[in-house]
Amino acid sequence: MDARLSADTPIPAVHCNTVLVLQGGGALGSYQAGVFEALEKERVAPDWVAGISIGAVNAALIAGNPPEKRVARLREFWELVTSGVQVEPLLGRGEPRSWFNETSAMWTAAFGAPGMFSVKLPFTYLFPNGSPDQLGFYDTGPLKETLERLVDFDLLNSKGGVRLSVGAVEIESGNFVYFDNRRHRIGPEHIMASGALPPGFPPIKIGEKFYWDGGIVSNTPLDYVLSENQTDPLLVFQVDLFSARGSLPKSMFEVTEREKDIRYSSRTRFTTDMHLRLHKTKTALRDLLDRLPPEFAEDPAAKVLEELWPERSLAIVQLINRRKEFHSSSSDYEFSRRTMLDHWASGTESVQKSVKKSDWRAIIASRHEAASLDAERPVKTPQ
Repeated sequence: MDARLSADTPIPAVHCNTVLVLQGGGALGSYQAGVFEALEKERVAPDWVAGISIGAVNAALIAGNPPEKRVARLREFWELVTSGVQVEPLLGRGEPRSWFNETSAMWTAAFGAPGMFSVKLPFTYLFPNGSPDQLGFYDTGPLKETLERLVDFDLLNSKGGVRLSVGAVEIESGNFVYFDNRRHRIGPEHIMASGALPPGFPPIKIGEKFYWDGGIVSNTPLDYVLSENQTDPLLVFQVDLFSARGSLPKSMFEVTEREKDIRYSSRTRFTTDMHLRLHKTKTALRDLLDRLPPEFAEDPAAKVLEELWPERSLAIVQLINRRKEFHSSSSDYEFSRRTMLDHWASGTESVQKSVKKSDWRAIIASRHEAASLDAERPVKTPQ
């Protein structure tokens, strides 16, 4: 597809694969919805959406609807799950935002989120040797009903549609597994498995195996996307719900928040750095192979090296949820309407910042360049 955003300097359009990579993070996921809405306004449509946990839910809503309905379905989902009793009338708008956030989170913990999860009654998880579907504090049956209503799974699994990949963990082996509509027929259970975070949510059975949230192993599907063997230029919008960078905590509440940010964002940094190093190695290898004397061109070893690293350009555009004035250690389960709208607006703002930078357009138009770009902290690896 032609991935073109408005820019002062026109860049020749090139065919590339555009991928939306969505991290897990519960209630923070409305940031991803805001990102998608803004990208759509810039006429950027994904060929492939990969997600973990709440990222898998958003990914299914995108891949499982026609383009003209995607934003509406995302909005319908997020308005539904934030439609529970609001604490703002109880506290008043003049109360400190931290009080509002924590009270909203406690309300969700006590009563659940409509259309997503409800408190399990009776408390069957208190009894020993319970069946696997009882091993959680909450019932995720409402999410199944919501997915069945808002996602067209026939469209999602149709040939030629948007590619969808969601990650989960098989409990007994501990192995990370990706369910991909290029290889599997995806149903609500696959999306639910990707978001079955213990001990809150019970495991999800698929076939004869049980699965938990993919974020237990990795909170981002970035490595899965970048490890795909393809030659077309790759444009990745990496949407992170937790920021790796942050200030030194000043209280025990901030300690919990900062630890969670680091834990859930670390795989993104590691994966990005690793693949940029591999790409740099590939480019150097390509240059060396081009300098070989003609008599070595047909050497079996040279043929193997040529096949190792298919040449392509790679741009990773990082969109990171950094708005901290309404964050707390409970942000991932604070499902108030007010905060949802704040996260959504923050996602839109991140895209508006990123489109002002034309670096990634030039990278995609090149033959072999690679870089990770951040609207607030651009970092480019020299080639």
